[in-house]
Amino acid sequence: MGAQTDTRRRIQEVALRLFTEQGYEATSLREIAEALNVTKAALYYHFKSKDDIVASLTEDRIASLDSLISWAKEQPRTAETRRELVRRYSHDMTHGRDHEVMRFLERNQTALQGHDKITMMRERMTTILSVLCEADDPVDVRLRRSMAIFTMHAAWFVLRDVKVDDEERTDAALRLALELIDSAEGCPRREDR
Repeated sequence: MGAQTDTRRRIQEVALRLFTEQGYEATSLREIAEALNVTKAALYYHFKSKDDIVASLTEDRIASLDSLISWAKEQPRTAETRRELVRRYSHDMTHGRDHEVMRFLERNQTALQGHDKITMMRERMTTILSVLCEADDPVDVRLRRSMAIFTMHAAWFVLRDVKVDDEERTDAALRLALELIDSAEGCPRREDR
């Protein structure tokens, strides 16, 4: 990894931390530069604005979602594919900083409303959910399958203050998500009711 790439990554990490702790609107580029012990000009070399930093943070998340969507669309629409989709989603959330980006987004929803990259992420999440569900799925099946994905997020938000390590948190969320996927498989179809 080159020095420029390393500096860029450090800027992203510090900005992500400050945006999450203080809020996106309350954090200035000057504060980010000071926390990194670099000049504002050095920061501008990599990012011209806070929006540029947010875009860079979300691009990795969008790329991982795109990869998962591509994989899922090539698979048969089976229970095992849905289970594997959830496993892969869990892996993406916990390896790298996807869960940190999601926490930042959750804490700054109002400030980031209408941001192009955030809109793209929401569209990808809608696609993930459409891959998990069939057009004729009853409402309860759709909810169970959707909640399986959101369980991965809830593990980081709901258990934020609980004394649990990341591996425990992730394992518990994955177990529950797979239970939701499995329970949806057993739900009767509309025509069976």
